[in-house]
Amino acid sequence: MLVSVTKFHFMKKLLLLLSTVFASQFAFAQVEESKLGAWYMYFYNASFNESAWGIQGDAQYRNWNSIGDLEQLLLRSGLTFSPQEWKATFTVGYANISTGTPGNSDNTFAENRIYQEALLPQKIASRVFITHRFRYEQRWVEQQDFRTRFRYNLFINVSLNAKELKKGVFYAAFYNELFINGERHTGNAEVALFDRNRTYLGLGYVLSPTSRIQLGWMRQETEVWTKNQLQFSLHQNLNF
Repeated sequence: MLVSVTKFHFMKKLLLLLSTVFASQFAFAQVEESKLGAWYMYFYNASFNESAWGIQGDAQYRNWNSIGDLEQLLLRSGLTFSPQEWKATFTVGYANISTGTPGNSDNTFAENRIYQEALLPQKIASRVFITHRFRYEQRWVEQQDFRTRFRYNLFINVSLNAKELKKGVFYAAFYNELFINGERHTGNAEVALFDRNRTYLGLGYVLSPTSRIQLGWMRQETEVWTKNQLQFSLHQNLNF
């Protein structure tokens, strides 16, 4: 009798796992890898009366296509600390994400996220500006177990018509970001250690001492699909 009950529970868990895998594979199959997506983004950094403390964040409207087929709506903000003796910025923040289903479906699922990050800038030669970003995320995804993720992003901006990124200057922008899962089990399926990689190439223009815009192309690769996206972004540095 005990063997039968154990076998029943094993088969129940196996069927649940298989159904989740098949469902996720079906959802991923709906991603049209040949269709160019688009991300519309706003980033801000602000300091409090030029102190070491401030806030930063971003709002991103991501689409599986040019517009209308929601991939993600991401709202993120955090408290920053930039000690004067170090060339670094440390952040603790929160993000809320709504993720859509590719295609005609309007189904979405929610995610709440807390993150900690460190930004380490450096300058090479006279025109190359590099930033290393290390980010650790704690994620509460709807209908999944608690998960974590590690991210490393290398940003490179190259000033084209001046030695500094000042008003009227064009610059070439590049970044590559690697995502690594902290946990392999989501509660109903297994995920790979490698989560995704993003590679970006773009052109930026400095509008003013506090604002710049960028237009670029980003290629995102996961274990099950690869997709290209256009990115339009506005970046602002403010003082309160």
